[in-house]
Amino acid sequence: MLVLLLVAATTLRLCLLARAQPLCRNHIVRTGKVFHIRQQIQGDQLYFSSPRTQLIKHPCKKNVALYLGRQVFFTTDNFRSSLFPLCIPAALKVGTPELTSAHIADSVLVLVVNQKVYIYDYEANSWNTSLGIERPVSHVSGDNCCYSRHPFCVDMSNSVFAYLYGDQISQTTVYFSNTRGYKFQKFAYERQAELVGSLGGTFYFHSLSQVGLLLIDQGKAWFSYSEHPLNSSFGLPFDYNGTLGILITPGQKGILIFWFEKSLLVSRNSGQLVYPVHVREGPNTLYSSISEANVTIHSVAANENELAVLTQENSLYYGSLGILSSSLIKFAGQNICTQDAALMFTDVGRVEILTPIPDLMFPAFDFQKCSVNIQAILMDPQFEVDVCKVELLEGEFDSKMYTIDMNSKLELTALMIPRPGKSLIPLAMVSNPHSLGLQAIIYEDGYTYDGNTKHRMNISLKQQHHWGRADPSFTSSIKRPTGSTITLDVANKEISCVDLKPLTAFISVGCDQEKKIVIQNEISACQNNILDPVGLQDNYSYVIERDAYDPNFQGQKALEDLVVQYEYEKLGCPSLVYWNNPWKPVVELWREGKFQEVIETEFVLLEVHGLFTYTYSLTAQTALCKAQPQNWTTIMETASDRGPFAWDRENYVSCHDPDNEAPLRWPNVPYQILGGPTANKVIFDQRNGIYVFYISIVDPYYSYCHLETTFSIYVHGAFPLSVILAAATIIPLVAVMLLSVWLAYAIPKLLHTEKGLKFKGFWIYLCRKCRKACACFRGRC
Repeated sequence: MLVLLLVAATTLRLCLLARAQPLCRNHIVRTGKVFHIRQQIQGDQLYFSSPRTQLIKHPCKKNVALYLGRQVFFTTDNFRSSLFPLCIPAALKVGTPELTSAHIADSVLVLVVNQKVYIYDYEANSWNTSLGIERPVSHVSGDNCCYSRHPFCVDMSNSVFAYLYGDQISQTTVYFSNTRGYKFQKFAYERQAELVGSLGGTFYFHSLSQVGLLLIDQGKAWFSYSEHPLNSSFGLPFDYNGTLGILITPGQKGILIFWFEKSLLVSRNSGQLVYPVHVREGPNTLYSSISEANVTIHSVAANENELAVLTQENSLYYGSLGILSSSLIKFAGQNICTQDAALMFTDVGRVEILTPIPDLMFPAFDFQKCSVNIQAILMDPQFEVDVCKVELLEGEFDSKMYTIDMNSKLELTALMIPRPGKSLIPLAMVSNPHSLGLQAIIYEDGYTYDGNTKHRMNISLKQQHHWGRADPSFTSSIKRPTGSTITLDVANKEISCVDLKPLTAFISVGCDQEKKIVIQNEISACQNNILDPVGLQDNYSYVIERDAYDPNFQGQKALEDLVVQYEYEKLGCPSLVYWNNPWKPVVELWREGKFQEVIETEFVLLEVHGLFTYTYSLTAQTALCKAQPQNWTTIMETASDRGPFAWDRENYVSCHDPDNEAPLRWPNVPYQILGGPTANKVIFDQRNGIYVFYISIVDPYYSYCHLETTFSIYVHGAFPLSVILAAATIIPLVAVMLLSVWLAYAIPKLLHTEKGLKFKGFWIYLCRKCRKACACFRGRC
């Protein structure tokens, strides 16, 4: 009986092996050698300095990739045609064409060749030498944002660092470019001189809105971060054996892959915590790390949610970058690894092993491709992989970009359907809780449809600072715009859920560009027939007298009158303001053409032509300032090249802020901030005319936007001032008054004298004669 069982088991094993499919099927690309390929560029053929091949794929443009090995190849069709090795023009005189690092920044290749940085614009087919780098560098780093063409996203793709690997961190120079590498400048890192160790890398972690420096010292490595609150401490140290290659996975989730021949580590929070990846071989064997599994890594590839490893032992390992943990499972090997083989993902659950093959008859290289269908392999019973518990996970927010402005929130909705009888744990993870205090709360409700239980999940996102759920020290950088990602996944998801990728959206915690401010204009000068709208549109101009304005905005009289062309298309008809009434504009917030609210927070005004015939109802003292308030004069002194209209949310400091230590030395100066906690208003001089004001919301906690605009008012009702000089008017008036007083005293006294009696008689005689003459004139005489 035992013999029969052994025979049956052996037969079953042989049947399974007979049915087993090879890991992948090879095919060779030989197309494009004559008609569909550019002629070989005359120049120096590049080669990669590392013995380990690498393949860099553009995360946004899926057909763009760069192969780094003994030859360097660049493709815009995902290696679907034969290619010449990449050459750098001889005119650039690079010397040794050794390539040590490369990065694809949007539509250009940023290459470090012989310790200098060069730019290849593959769309324009042009080469340039980067400007601004004065010392040797060995590496470049950057990231690409694929969610949108939003300026925040574009800036991420344009950011590139250049640095010298292994240099002493306290003395090295790091360079930064916001022009995709065309022009660099020195990057100032606070406390750099105090750091210990050598430089292992410089990265812009957009998921944390932080710059991170990898420090290496005595076999350990850790990250130092640039911004609060992470700049007060380091990431936890981890073992650093050999020169680790570092992959920043696409999608701005903060997932980093560190790898060397005997080491494979992963971090889900931009290096704050780094862990070894577990390795599974068969259903029961589990190793805590690559080194324990005793394998040698040849090539590594990663996409937003998956990881693949090709080893020198001809094995392929696959794993998912789960929301909580990461592990690899070993696939049956075949002769797939050569010195020039490189690994890449072509789609979700699709891995390709690429090997360039020289052609003895033609200088272009062919490419051998070995395509692996991960899902098909995992269905093999020998892996004993549990079936995926989730049938559906979908949400309209996946792969999209959203904006959360200050005091705003975002509501996202997703649908999850588990397999019957399976329980799931949905989990939403925010990649950047530190700098912006962003918190996600899941509200879940279930319902039954067609016999299946469906789970509708509503995810509410808002900054903790505005929910009152965060310590002030945790969100003290709340004024700084930042970015983050929200990822919705199943915490206990099996590795077999290959096609069920997590749902991810990019969140720009910053300016909502659909917002704008509008000044309320209920009563205009045109409605009261003070100004004619037709005339305003017909090249209307007005004159500002020279003693009422200063072109330098310092309150000094100008040398000549100013003629101003009125911009009706921009300003419309001015609103009407009576000169003797204290005035404050009513500021409205609009979004996407819809009224949102009346803005009550702090804002400032400045007449754009330099008119200074107005002041404010409050002083620093009556506004109850604890510190000396800012004003336009102090702002302009520090504005440098920002121009006169430089007062905004970024440089505003409230005089009521207890942290403002500027002493209150001049309590009687006008308080020039309107809105907020005070009842400050504008007081106009006795002058009629048009004022064009620039207005800026300066409260840093109202919106990340620079909410600003210009508007016009017409001040009316002021009687014109006399053109006679004041001295010429007052002196005669005083003289007349004094003469009147003297006469009132002197005349009665004079009338009692002899001369006074004669003078009085003369006037009586004169009056009688006048009465007779009047009577004759009337015909009575």
